[in-house]
Amino acid sequence: MLGTNLHIARRRRKETLKGFASRIGVSIPTIRKMEAGDPRVSMGVYATALWVLGRIQLLPRMVDPAFDEVALARELVRLK
Repeated sequence: MLGTNLHIARRRRKETLKGFASRIGVSIPTIRKMEAGDPRVSMGVYATALWVLGRIQLLPRMVDPAFDEVALARELVRLK
């Protein structure tokens, strides 16, 4: 889902694959893999893409325990 969202954000901003790859410092195939959600793409590439798009402020929320639905569900089950 993150890769798809980055793809949409890049396209909405009219960024070419070549230009986006250059700004992030990776190859075009890496951008394609990232946008396809390939798990072999490093988190650093995703973070840099978010930064280039002006969306880096979203990164902390992705790992915020308050939004960890799986852990929250497990805690609720344990507390019952």
